[in-house]
Amino acid sequence: MKEFQLIDQFFNGRGPLRRDVVHGIGDDCALVQPSEGKQLAISCDTLVEGVHFFADMPARALGYKALAVNLSDLAAMGAEPAWMTLALSLPQAEEAWLSEFSTGLFEAADYYGIALIGGDTTASPVKMFSITVHGQVPAGKALTRYGAHVGDWVYVTGTLGDSALGLDLLRGVEQTRPEHREYLIERHYRPVPRVLAGQSLRGLASSAIDLSDGLVSDLGHILKASGVGANIEVENLPLSQALKDSVSLDRALAYALTGGEDYELLFTVPEAQRGALEIALSHAGVKFVRIGQINAGNRLKLQLNGEPFTPEFKGFEHF
Repeated sequence: MKEFQLIDQFFNGRGPLRRDVVHGIGDDCALVQPSEGKQLAISCDTLVEGVHFFADMPARALGYKALAVNLSDLAAMGAEPAWMTLALSLPQAEEAWLSEFSTGLFEAADYYGIALIGGDTTASPVKMFSITVHGQVPAGKALTRYGAHVGDWVYVTGTLGDSALGLDLLRGVEQTRPEHREYLIERHYRPVPRVLAGQSLRGLASSAIDLSDGLVSDLGHILKASGVGANIEVENLPLSQALKDSVSLDRALAYALTGGEDYELLFTVPEAQRGALEIALSHAGVKFVRIGQINAGNRLKLQLNGEPFTPEFKGFEHF
């Protein structure tokens, strides 16, 4: 299959039609028209076979996840998804695989209203995907990692550790009941980017980040950027029943703290905004829980029922 046939058959003309796309796929550049009073939020992620996903990962799940992890970055900034580009590198153009991959990609694109406006295809020894997403956020309202202050409360959405355990189930280093196995692997394959929650946090959260590399690593980015420390009450970490039923409590907490790829939101909120937070996130339809507080130090302190706690693992590092 030739390059342009591949593009036309599996990607061109699919996904949501947005009025702000002036000129999409089919030229040297795409043309878009940002909304007045909005700033652009742009993020790029690359997924490499053998590094970020197994060679036998279902193509439909891979297509969905390739976009979902990028949308999570927009969620962490409080941005509305708008446009994306896709750089697709493959050893060969397998029609059945491309059909499933593009179906998964556009499942996410249709749901979150993001239009594919261009990209590139090339041959490669292994499968690789680079997606660049563009979002819009009201000027001056974007969430960042830089605003946490002493006394702010630390929150997370959803449950933590499920994706990392799902990965270990796929690797064969953990076992669990069949019903839990299906749920946990699905959590790894199909993360839910908290796009609406991120938008609901604008004007309320003092800082935010998505949990891609593990809570310890990602909270560390907020602490470094904001010049503060934090106390985390490990007993308050939100754990799914599937996680608690599958491993010991210490291991469950380690997964929650360092496992990564949950793509939940971690954010800080001043005391004065806690009441408004309850209302905002209830409208966003997502569960959230307070897990700690920002302090004047420069270190992250983990405590389990008042005692120092050290997790078994470390967060993901790219190099």
